[in-house]
Amino acid sequence: MTLTDFKKLKLPDEPGVYFFRGRSKEILYIGKATSLRDRVKSYFSPDLIFTRGPVIEKIVSEAKTVTFLIADSVLEALILEAKLIKKHQPKGNSMQKDDKSYNYVVITKEKFPRVLLSRGKDVPRDFPPKNRLYIIGPFPEGSLLKAGMRIIRKIFPFRDTCVPGQGRPCFNRQIGLCPGVCSGEISEALYKKTIRNLILFFEGGKRTLIGDLSKEMKTYAKAREFEKANETKRTLFGLEHIQDIALIKEEPSLHKEGSFRIEAYDIAHMGGKEMTGVMVVIEDGKAKKTDYRKFRIRTISGSDDTGALKEVLSRRFRHEEWPLPDLIVVDGGVAQRNAADRVLEKEKFKIPVISVVKDERHKPRDIEGEEALVRTHRRGILLGNAEAHRFAISYHKKLRRRKFLPG
Repeated sequence: MTLTDFKKLKLPDEPGVYFFRGRSKEILYIGKATSLRDRVKSYFSPDLIFTRGPVIEKIVSEAKTVTFLIADSVLEALILEAKLIKKHQPKGNSMQKDDKSYNYVVITKEKFPRVLLSRGKDVPRDFPPKNRLYIIGPFPEGSLLKAGMRIIRKIFPFRDTCVPGQGRPCFNRQIGLCPGVCSGEISEALYKKTIRNLILFFEGGKRTLIGDLSKEMKTYAKAREFEKANETKRTLFGLEHIQDIALIKEEPSLHKEGSFRIEAYDIAHMGGKEMTGVMVVIEDGKAKKTDYRKFRIRTISGSDDTGALKEVLSRRFRHEEWPLPDLIVVDGGVAQRNAADRVLEKEKFKIPVISVVKDERHKPRDIEGEEALVRTHRRGILLGNAEAHRFAISYHKKLRRRKFLPG
């Protein structure tokens, strides 16, 4: 497809799910959008290979048309996307990310079921079929899923980690996100009814759910059970007025239209002591200091820079809530780049790695990696590398001063 082909499509400015389809109408890729029109249009920018990568560029070039489904909200588009990816298993989605790296919502099979998030690679071990009541996924973006679950939990308060009948309200109970499983304020039957409603919502049954709750509210009111009627009314209002502005805000931080996120890493130490690592972020050519992160090295002793880098990257990719980078920059040569590649392979991510080689004065001498990426993002690569070095040295000095302060 080309931009000319896109302009012939009549895509609405509404949330929903879109499908890139091939010559025989087969689904090549599924995605969700806050605005179907704006999201799909972004795939026809001239720098697509750099902003979205070679897999997506190939999908767009192979596609013959785009179809879509409109959703009532961004939250429902998020859920619908996961269900459709599971149903159709498009090659573009599986090529972009390994199934084990996707995210799932699991509801456990217990007296008071828990609602939990899990990575695909952990589901078979932690939640075998006999121990789970329901599972939905895969969800491509962990941070979006977490934002979505925060919205859902306000409509259907559920238990995650608190202990049933522990006698005191957990923190989530105090802020209205747990229905009182911990403090014994809700019966098993009433709680399981909430879980059934939650599953019905996940299954796309919002309209049915609204109808059922409306009847239920009137029944409670007629029986003068006003507390239960008000609780049902609250749930009903939440469903009819889904407040998903958090998802609209979250989506650009994961993949702003046309944006490019570089993460640069560096290690600092003195003879192997007080070893530290840092991550800095360059987005659209500018330092994004709110996303900078520090790591105290835990598993490496001595001057093992590549080992420390592997630890930092491994810990970084446990944070599903952090936006994924389009490019990783490491300080060093082939050894550092290979170390990063091994971590990415283990974690099932396909992200290009660039290394910046320094001279004896610690000045950039060469940039190694995919030439097209180096040409396009040279300034951002060098800025990220310089910022990572500055940030690592600053953090290392702070730790050393703290260690030698009199106590």
